[in-house]
Parts: sequence; structure tokens; C-alpha cells
Amino acid sequence: MFNSFSVTGSSLALLKAGEKGIIQFCNSQDEKILNQVISLGLIPGAYITLEQRFPNFVLKVEHQSLVIDKVIARTLYVRVVNR
Repeated sequence: MFNSFSVTGSSLALLKAGEKGIIQFCNSQDEKILNQVISLGLIPGAYITLEQRFPNFVLKVEHQSLVIDKVIARTLYVRVVNR
């Protein structure tokens, strides 16, 4: 009667180390944050892997590692993938 479901999207800040996702959007109106996100190449459609959560978030985007703080991690929303 009921179909199972799963959460397939979340804030980047909620991912666990090792999880992968595709950036969907940035939920911020702050121009400074938006400019940082764009300059880092964290645009919709980018595949990311969360490598580390503490003390800063470390992401692997394509073949480079990026370090972002939790403010930026909270504004990015990703679709979780098993890739």
C-alpha cells in the first residue's frame, strides 16, 4: 500500500564523509557567498565528493580538493548519488 521512499537531496553540511552528490543550487541571497561559490566552481551540475567534515569541509570536485567553511556548506544543496 505504501511505497518506500528515500531522501535523495540535502544541504551539503548534512552529508557524511565519503558521500557523493551533484550540486543543485545555492540557497543564499548574500552576494559575497554567491561570488565565493561561483569562483570555486561549485555550480549546479558539478559532481562532488565530501572527503572531510571537520575542522573544515573538504570537497573533491573533479580532480581537485577544495576547502570550504560550514557557512558555505549550509547554503549548497546537493542531490545524493551513488557513483
